Amino acid sequence: MSDASPALAARPAHLGWRLLALVYDFFPVLALWFATAGLMLLARGGETVPPGSLAAWLEFALLWAVTGGYALLSWQRGGQTLGMRPWRLKVLAADGRRATRQALALRYAVATLSLATFGLGFLWSLFERERRTWHDLASGTVLVRLER
Repeated sequence: MSDASPALAARPAHLGWRLLALVYDFFPVLALWFATAGLMLLARGGETVPPGSLAAWLEFALLWAVTGGYALLSWQRGGQTLGMRPWRLKVLAADGRRATRQALALRYAVATLSLATFGLGFLWSLFERERRTWHDLASGTVLVRLER
């Protein structure tokens, strides 16, 4: 089985499937956030971080990195996060092969912007002919829905 074979029996995923996968992925990510925040709280001796402080921004950056680690490791190992599996979604390079680590890192970074702009990067897929989002276009990847 070659790296390109999943693309042969797949079609671009529409926005609804993407959103369902994000909802599913919220739960393992939430668990990672709780674990990370708990460790940070232990490291600070039980002291909470004042909102808006440098420490709060650093903790936010750490949570973003932990979330990225979850996504990147999942995409690298099999092209899917836990939330993508039930919906048969998979991230591939635009040519149907396995996406590179650099493309996946760029995908995560631009996906952050796609969400931070009130979802405009995701809504873009409603108007793009091949249903690609900003992060698909920027990273040269595509999210496909595999056939049964």
